[in-house]
Amino acid sequence: MIIEQLYTCCLSQGAYYIESNGEVAIIDPLREVGSYIKKADDAGGKIKYIFETHFHADFVSGHVTLADRTDAKIIYGPNADPTFDCIIATDGQEFTVGDLTIIVMHTPGHTMESTTYLLRDADGKDHAIFTGDTLFLGDVGRPDLSQKSDDMTMQDLAGILYDSLRNKIMPLSDDVIVYPAHGAGSACGKNMMKETVDTLGNQKQMNYALRADMTREEFIKEVTDGLGAPPAYFPANVKLNKSGYSDIEEVIHNSLVALSPSDFIATAKEKEALVLDVRTQDDFAAGHVPSSIFIGLNGSFAPWVGELIVDVYQPILLVVNAGQEKEAITRLSRVGFDNVIGYLEGGIGAWKNGGQEIDTVESVDPNQLESMYADICENIYDVRRPGEYTASHISKAKHTSLGNINEHLVDFPKEENFYIHCAGGYRSMIAASILKSRGIHNLVNVTKGYDVIKNTSIPLDVACEASLS
Repeated sequence: MIIEQLYTCCLSQGAYYIESNGEVAIIDPLREVGSYIKKADDAGGKIKYIFETHFHADFVSGHVTLADRTDAKIIYGPNADPTFDCIIATDGQEFTVGDLTIIVMHTPGHTMESTTYLLRDADGKDHAIFTGDTLFLGDVGRPDLSQKSDDMTMQDLAGILYDSLRNKIMPLSDDVIVYPAHGAGSACGKNMMKETVDTLGNQKQMNYALRADMTREEFIKEVTDGLGAPPAYFPANVKLNKSGYSDIEEVIHNSLVALSPSDFIATAKEKEALVLDVRTQDDFAAGHVPSSIFIGLNGSFAPWVGELIVDVYQPILLVVNAGQEKEAITRLSRVGFDNVIGYLEGGIGAWKNGGQEIDTVESVDPNQLESMYADICENIYDVRRPGEYTASHISKAKHTSLGNINEHLVDFPKEENFYIHCAGGYRSMIAASILKSRGIHNLVNVTKGYDVIKNTSIPLDVACEASLS
């Protein structure tokens, strides 16, 4: 028996490869499926089943493409209603993969079709559960993302999730291994652990949502408390996962269009394309195409694209370092952004050599900020997430979370310089690019961010433990 977690850090997503006696099952695959096929081929195996835990909202699954290429059967749990051919399993239905048995456990609540798959080994012993977004490590799936429950509130779904956990998952043995679909950093939960694999017994001790003495009312309150608005691109991803999508190789082929600077300019104007710069924040600061948006491949690229660009059908032109064109297109397609219409041939160097206008971002480091703090303390803006700001922030710093920056443009000073920072410099450069694209240029980015700022003498406001509990 082989069980391999294939974890993609950018998406905080875990897909799973299960192999026994030449038969293979894949759970929640990514959209680019070649690695699964190669892994099975190298082992002399055949992919028999593709198990989907639910209609994913935060990424486009590879189930349709993988089934087309391998003739494997797609399996969903009860209540699923995709438009393509698949098996809608019943609660308790069993599927064999070599000597293994995979049992369908319908666990609605995150969504109504959400399903956990219980794996029993060759001896018939419960070995592992693949929980999708029903149960994370340290948390459970948020109950406000379902696209099929217009007549149900998130409180209704949270109550159903409570029942699923108590009736289906918690009765299992403590030594059962938990393999979730996401880890820390995903927008599908709010309190996930950094670990990606654990035992159910430890989760019963560590996970607030699995407390044995927790009432249904307490569970509903805790699970629904403090949920921010889900990223706007989620419904489009659900639709793609339910209805199908283009093969990623076709998307890559159509998107790998090299454009000279003059053609790049003409295409941007004709197609009303967004210019997306995916280089590093330092490269962007040193010189970029005016009005372009920075979201670097070196950070949580795809989630930030989805949260900030919103429209998955938006035409996109890329500014990218040579050799990273395909990577950028692939990572955009993982979250449903298939409309890349070309990239700047020769990168920013060709743009400069062609005599085109270059914009830059003024920056200071934390030590420079420290020396001028007394004079500019009223004009410091923290663009981290609310929980980060609440836990600890620069005294007098104002808070405007990156995800909400477009709704707060009027809050920034119109003339005097203001200073923006995040934790490490990645998100503040995204914020800087958005502000500059909106005509706000009197900003200064603080490199290295709060992770270094907190080690200077700049005064901080730190929440006490009691206020955070």
